[in-house]
Amino acid sequence: METLFDPRDLSKNELAAEALRSFGALRLRVTGSSMLPAIRPDDVLLLRHCGIGEASRGDIVLFIRHRRLFAHRVISRSDARLVTQGDGMVEPDLPVTANQLLGKVVRVMRRGKTIRHESKPGLPARMVAVLFRRSASAGRLFTRLQGLRGRAGL
Repeated sequence: METLFDPRDLSKNELAAEALRSFGALRLRVTGSSMLPAIRPDDVLLLRHCGIGEASRGDIVLFIRHRRLFAHRVISRSDARLVTQGDGMVEPDLPVTANQLLGKVVRVMRRGKTIRHESKPGLPARMVAVLFRRSASAGRLFTRLQGLRGRAGL
């Protein structure tokens, strides 16, 4: 399913990218579900500017492509490019170039608390990610349940 984007959101993405390049740090609220279960919608990412040489396999990096922001895990790298993939995505992304790379995630905040994010998720998280890759419905259900849990203060 193709999502329609408000042009104002695209401008905000470009502004966020420029802020990270200029100031070296940025906080962004997650809106997508491609990194489930490690990163969830409404999590807040603390990002630091970095170059291709500073991104390692397992890091979660932020990049911009077609005026949209993506935070995905590095699954392989070369000197000039990174190959990334959302934990809940079936296929890897097209390679990320130095011009597209904005930074890497240094902290994930959920409901005001710092949560651990692993460069290599454990077996349970990998198994759940496989479920989300195979079933978009499972990801939507998980996100709804997490939203209800958050509103209940649990």
